[in-house]
Amino acid sequence: MPENQSNHQNGIVGRGNKDGANLFRQWFRELTEIAERGEWAAYVFVMGSFNEVLKAFDLPVVFPEINSLQTAVRKVAHEYLNEAEDYGYSPDICGYVKADVGVQLRGGEHPMGRIPKPGLAVLTNACNTYIKWAEIWERMYDIPVFVVDIPGSRSLDYGHDKSSPSFYNDVKYVATQIRELITLCEQLTGKKFDIDKFRQVLQYANDMSVGWRDILEANQNRPAVFNALTDGTIYLGVANGFRGMREGSEYFKNLVEEMNFKVQEGIGTLTEEQFRLVFVGVPCYPIFRRFNEFFTEWGGVFVHSTYLWFASGGTNIGFEYDLVNPIESLAEGVLLSVRDAMDSMFHQEQAILHMIDHFQIDGVVYHPIKSCRTVSTGLADGRYHVMAQRDVSTLFLESDMMDRRVVSEAQMKNRIDAFFEGMISRQQRVQA
Repeated sequence: MPENQSNHQNGIVGRGNKDGANLFRQWFRELTEIAERGEWAAYVFVMGSFNEVLKAFDLPVVFPEINSLQTAVRKVAHEYLNEAEDYGYSPDICGYVKADVGVQLRGGEHPMGRIPKPGLAVLTNACNTYIKWAEIWERMYDIPVFVVDIPGSRSLDYGHDKSSPSFYNDVKYVATQIRELITLCEQLTGKKFDIDKFRQVLQYANDMSVGWRDILEANQNRPAVFNALTDGTIYLGVANGFRGMREGSEYFKNLVEEMNFKVQEGIGTLTEEQFRLVFVGVPCYPIFRRFNEFFTEWGGVFVHSTYLWFASGGTNIGFEYDLVNPIESLAEGVLLSVRDAMDSMFHQEQAILHMIDHFQIDGVVYHPIKSCRTVSTGLADGRYHVMAQRDVSTLFLESDMMDRRVVSEAQMKNRIDAFFEGMISRQQRVQA
């Protein structure tokens, strides 16, 4: 390889992971400083965060889901879960909720820094847990909770038919609620809503959406240029935490450049790619690195996942806001993205079949988890449907996203090894 090309590769390949990690550390440093000054932040969720509105008011934003998963990645989630359960929360409820309760009981103490208290909670009905979760903060801190009601899909076209009168009415319904949220933010911050600043925020969000769509499509190439499970989780964090911000816009432009370079040079995420996989569900964060190694040791790479879909805050659909009609366009984008996220959990089979066809998939890994019935319900039926439609290997692997007490590495490895042995036998039969 020529020296100048080698230097170019050294500067580009891996840049997305490195810059993403730096942005995360920057984010948590800023949250820690806010907490130490005794100031508050807005608490939001990944499915319908309304970060675009909040950033127009320069409000710091906390994503409790991201905070919770970080406790598991850093192998301390059990401490927070135990503390919440000792406080009275059931072992059967969402692990994200309990980890967050543990953070609140510790005064914001977190392995990444310190989380400021909430002064406002903004949420949608995308997840049935969101509303009950926000009620916990309401009781703890006596804060305003703003719930945006997003009408769900009403038909098999998933409610995306923009020509229908019902879609037009739903957009108006959401836009009215957005205006109410803007009024509440004006009252809480003492700032007047700046429509021009709002348009700039939306432009940054547009840059991120276009970039995210291009990045996902890049993995249609062989070899896959990023791992949807590990690398993709870093990209998701930036897509949510820096949505509508200059840093997020620049990050995704650079990330597209990196992916395009890897496609052109034939640089894959694995030295030798043997099997191309789709992941369905939420990752196993208590053993996050080892979980991925169970697959990469066999030459398996996750080229796509439903997690990159429903946890991207709507970035995955590539929707671009109309800056001439910003509030109505935000309403349309939120309506589409939240519906899309809900459909990803209840009508995901067609999307998985699309991935199989367009990403040259050899196997589909289903990962139902104890902590989230919303994500896990129906996965077994969905698996049977996919198997009936395509001749593809599948694995049904049960564990959890937070609670290491229900994660057995030995049993998991045995199941995964058998999965790959089956795919190898299948390949040999086809070749014979």
